[in-house]
Amino acid sequence: MNRGARSRREAPVAIVGGSGFIGSNLADSLLSDGKPVLVIDNLSRPGVEQNLEWLAQKHGSRLTVETIDVRDANALTPVLMRSKAIFHLAAQTAVTTSLVRPDEDFDVNLRGTFNVLEAARLSSGRIPVIFASTNKVYGSLPDVAVREDGDRCVPCDCTVQAQGIDEARGLDFCTPYGCSKGAADQYVLDYAKSYGMPTAVLRMSCIYGPRQFGTEDQGWVAHFLLSALTGRPITIYGDGRQVRDILHVADAVAAYRAVLDHIERVRGQAFNLGGGPENALSLRMLLSEIGGLTGRELSIRHESERTGDQPFFVADTRKILTTLGWKAHVSWREGIRDLADWLQRHRLEPRPEAVRYVA
Repeated sequence: MNRGARSRREAPVAIVGGSGFIGSNLADSLLSDGKPVLVIDNLSRPGVEQNLEWLAQKHGSRLTVETIDVRDANALTPVLMRSKAIFHLAAQTAVTTSLVRPDEDFDVNLRGTFNVLEAARLSSGRIPVIFASTNKVYGSLPDVAVREDGDRCVPCDCTVQAQGIDEARGLDFCTPYGCSKGAADQYVLDYAKSYGMPTAVLRMSCIYGPRQFGTEDQGWVAHFLLSALTGRPITIYGDGRQVRDILHVADAVAAYRAVLDHIERVRGQAFNLGGGPENALSLRMLLSEIGGLTGRELSIRHESERTGDQPFFVADTRKILTTLGWKAHVSWREGIRDLADWLQRHRLEPRPEAVRYVA
């Protein structure tokens, strides 16, 4: 692995948080097209070293790695200033952790994003910055009334049921995690307004796929599958009719690359990024599919519904479709099979604790 080296022929695309699930898949896509990539990561998440080793073995010297924490502006700035574009994916991703350590959540998600933006601004102000935001910026959606329809919840509003939640909806941050990511989201958009920088935001729903080692607090699709494959119990909060739209990582990578390719046209804009209505499913639907794929009877436990959990979130992705021509190509059933195959080849050793669903 070429740690600290730089390509003298072409400035690299920097991926902050590039050893993680989405970051490593994005890096692989860019490297496979012959583009030099700089991965910046503090390597704090268990398992990410495996992703880096995979990238290094596959791509060799085109990959550069710098072990830097986004909170360390002095180390981060000179490295990022020499990049041609920045994908900012590094984050504290767990709502539960944000409630226990709001100070750390603030420093990583908001201060870290500010440091990335400032590095780009202080260089030339022309380095594109594309930020990984979240659907949590829309809050818990208390005004979206739902009704039960078989094994899922559906919105009473026919438009929301057919199309999902769009970007015109007002922001409503909840929990320290929602606040830190939402504030960072707005900083990224404002740097386009205040400084004329080429920035954009992708507000992601549930992304899943290969290289995802799901944990209790993040990556629940992979966590459900991994639990089924290793015979561990799965805990569901509520009745399992909660609905989410899920998106395969290959489609997510295509969206990130499309935004970069057209950054001057989409600068200062936010886009929803999810599977949309075609890839929306309830937890019950997912568990049924997983049971069929694994051929196992799942051990499922139920606990009380948690405060603030959205009974329904599906992203309306028409804006990114009409603006960039992007749409999801991997159906949720096809994607679940793909992830199940990958996990069976690469899964981690089972852990003793039960799995808990985090929306």
